[in-house]
Amino acid sequence: MPTTLEVKTPRLVTSLPGPKAQQVIAADAKFMSPSLTREYALVAEKGHGAIVEDVDGNAFLDFAAGIAVCSTGHCHPKVVEAIQKQAAELIHISGTDFYHHHLPQLAEKLVATLPGKEAKKVFFGNSGTEAVEGAIKLARYATKRDKLIAFYGCFHGRTLGSLSLTASKNTQRKGFGALLGGVEHIPFPYAYRCANGHTPETCGTEILELLEQQMFKRLFAPDEIAAIIIEPIQGEGGFIPAPAFFLQEMQRICNRHGIMLIVDEVQSGVGRTGKWWAYEHAGIEPDIVCIAKGIASGMPLSAFVAKESVMTWKKGSHGTTYGGNPVCIASAMATLDLIENGYMENARKMGEFIFGRISDWPKRFKTVGDVRGKGLMIGIEIVRNQKTKEKAADLRDAVINKAFHKGLLTLSSGENSIRISPPLLIDKEQADFAIRTLEDCLRETEKTL
Repeated sequence: MPTTLEVKTPRLVTSLPGPKAQQVIAADAKFMSPSLTREYALVAEKGHGAIVEDVDGNAFLDFAAGIAVCSTGHCHPKVVEAIQKQAAELIHISGTDFYHHHLPQLAEKLVATLPGKEAKKVFFGNSGTEAVEGAIKLARYATKRDKLIAFYGCFHGRTLGSLSLTASKNTQRKGFGALLGGVEHIPFPYAYRCANGHTPETCGTEILELLEQQMFKRLFAPDEIAAIIIEPIQGEGGFIPAPAFFLQEMQRICNRHGIMLIVDEVQSGVGRTGKWWAYEHAGIEPDIVCIAKGIASGMPLSAFVAKESVMTWKKGSHGTTYGGNPVCIASAMATLDLIENGYMENARKMGEFIFGRISDWPKRFKTVGDVRGKGLMIGIEIVRNQKTKEKAADLRDAVINKAFHKGLLTLSSGENSIRISPPLLIDKEQADFAIRTLEDCLRETEKTL
């Protein structure tokens, strides 16, 4: 009989949460910050591939991947080997103060994944919000401007600079006082809820007009704007893809006015959509790209990559103590090799397989309003009524909780969507299990209506 971590699909041996899990949850409530949000009572202990085992020995199929972080799965042997080897040689030396070969080695490999004619340079940090903070500083430094434009529904981080851009949930901003000045937001092209009835390919024309005909004329002159920052697929906003033409027009507008186009690939990048970067589907070349999450299979690492003509700041303008840690870089090197040599293509194929099975869910389930995404970044929007499109967060939460009790881990996204973001190594058996489980959960939820 296989051990729990050798199984490919869930195996539940206790009620949930189990007795050991309940003890951990009680300790967590006593000692941990109450600001942390938890979807359900998973208390993880081990992980391998797409399987997570809890403290009571229950095995779950992970279709959340630590918020799209565990791109190569949990504890991939090649990643673990790279981490162990590097940890025995050099754990830390600050790249701000000294040189070490790991930094340019990963930077060269990372730059090679980014299309475009212009040479690029890299700055490494520890998290997605750090990458965004650095991008803000660089854009202001390079343009000598201070205004920034972001989008409603976006999530760029929780530190004060990136939080000033974030416009996902008011609870993320409430209570923190004045944020970064000179930031404005405009609507994101949300085809399912497009007021003008556009398709996913054409939604956003009116937003571009709003930007050029209203904002540029009434609020900020374009020569005051340092950057426009956009997620090619909104993550926390509901897994909503921006149309290709919209990204292309954003680049045209930015190029015309000398505005930096910053693309936030923290959640959508590193092969998840079947290409290295989600913006590649639109054929654009941003000025700055923010990267984190899946880059190092769970080790804390981020980067922002900019055109060489943009990253011209002087020594001491920006720095980091831990960013580009040698152990994290070793994990990233192994991660990028695995993604390049099979997992990115698998993300494309498995994404097509899943979409082929769920694209008709709005016809089969009265609570499914929309299915969208690219590769293994899939959003399922849950509504109370398909005609009115009334958002149904309670029904979404019920589906997610039922899936957990059947051994499938998913996460919420936006006000009323389910996010599907498994490790990029999943196979058809695991995808089929997830699809059938969600179908069962949708049916059970709809019976309560």
